[in-house]
Amino acid sequence: MGKATGFMEYDRCEDTIIEVDDRIKNFKEFHNHLDEEKRRKQAARCMNCGVPMCQSAIKLKGMVTGCPLHNLIPEWNDEIYNGHYEHALSRLIKTSNFPEFTGRVCPALCEKACICGTVEEPVTVHNNELFLIEKGFSEGYMKPRIPAVRSGKKVAVIGSGPSGLAVADQLNHRGHSVTVFERDDRIGGLLMYGIPNMKLEKKVIERRQKLMEEEGVVFKTGVDVGALQETKAEKGKNEVTTDNCITSVTIASILSEYDAVALCCGAKNPRPLAVKDFDKVDGVHFAVDFLKSTTKSLLNNYNEDAVLCQADGKVDYISAKDKNVVIVGGGDTGNDCVGTCIRHGCKSVTQIEMMPCPPTERAASNPWPEWPKVLKTDYGQLEAIGKFGLDPRIYETTVKDLVVKKGKLSAVQTVKVKFENGKLCEVPGTEKTIKCDLLLIAAGFIGCQSYTADAFGVKLSPRGTVVTDTPETYKTNVDKVFTAGDMHRGQSLVVWAIAEGRACAKEIDEYLMGYSGMQ
Repeated sequence: MGKATGFMEYDRCEDTIIEVDDRIKNFKEFHNHLDEEKRRKQAARCMNCGVPMCQSAIKLKGMVTGCPLHNLIPEWNDEIYNGHYEHALSRLIKTSNFPEFTGRVCPALCEKACICGTVEEPVTVHNNELFLIEKGFSEGYMKPRIPAVRSGKKVAVIGSGPSGLAVADQLNHRGHSVTVFERDDRIGGLLMYGIPNMKLEKKVIERRQKLMEEEGVVFKTGVDVGALQETKAEKGKNEVTTDNCITSVTIASILSEYDAVALCCGAKNPRPLAVKDFDKVDGVHFAVDFLKSTTKSLLNNYNEDAVLCQADGKVDYISAKDKNVVIVGGGDTGNDCVGTCIRHGCKSVTQIEMMPCPPTERAASNPWPEWPKVLKTDYGQLEAIGKFGLDPRIYETTVKDLVVKKGKLSAVQTVKVKFENGKLCEVPGTEKTIKCDLLLIAAGFIGCQSYTADAFGVKLSPRGTVVTDTPETYKTNVDKVFTAGDMHRGQSLVVWAIAEGRACAKEIDEYLMGYSGMQ
């Protein structure tokens, strides 16, 4: 413990953020990071507890508190305080493959379990982690770690989201030869096309890809594994290029060429709106399509100002400019849509949530170290408050119907809802009409898109997830085929996807080698 009295001497000090009026002008990350002296003081606040709850993922009342990766938080906080950054980084990457991702987008389960937080504010674990990995890249500590010996075993990873990247990273460092297949034009999965730039600039993903390639991982983008339905004319071919220039690979070729396969395709089936024919209305989109279109436009028309720009005034994304926007869903994705719409220049934005508004403070029935069920006002909502003067969220409400004129959306009809005997019921007489030119559905996901799973012949659960013997194992019913991440556990957090990828990689290593010393 570097400074025994640190938690008494120093107050919590978070990274500052750029003011709303300035940050909504572009899609850049908007945090100002503390200097080294202040960061070391923040690390000094770590109490080095006898039983550090922060690094132990504990499930209490169905919710997890503490880090799923079991990061050695007190150890590297101590090293940060002492200025031993390279050694601190070595302790961090021992358990965490991609701190540059979790340090930006993780909701900090570690901080919710921080013992210091029982008497005052918790340690800034999240910001300390990001400082450490960025220091590692800037100082050259993050060098390629190329395996000295290769095992001769080949592994195919289908999907390059956080779980697929973790599987690939772990197995490559073990000495196996890993190829990652991704159907999109860029790797990253939800990191690339589900999380907007202001939370995670895409150069961060590209930097990690470059490092992994230098270490020996092979990435094949634009390859849709399982989409190809083999015909007699195509029999014997391993790859076929379709009209949209995406290459599809046969399952037979994957299974014959590789010694193991990891299915990490995510949970990309969006939950539909409970309104008839909503998908036939001009002006209704799933949030994932909306966010992806903005990111692709930024990447394809990149400029240093990180603003949306189009040649000849042509808009190549789903635009919210000058529109009244309604977003169905009160979670992180809904919040990301709020922030994105404001950067587009929307006329108004409303976010609809079925659940009641949480309390601002912990209830007596929700004590530490349980996950705090309290109101969180995220960056998107803060931007809406700054731009329009009010919180965009409406609670205990859902969309009952759409008002359509000449095929285009003009308004939505909402209704209040409540839970009775575990069922969601409408409250009669509470219908309202809200102007709406753009409706974004951010109501979560209901499992994987099944065609890849079906092509491999793996079993799916009623939730649309790939079945394994237990939630803690990763081998499917098909020999040498494994699964991890949201495709296995359902829609979840980036940190859980990485944790699953690590555990899946260990199981694959045991399958290939008969044993494993991987953590």
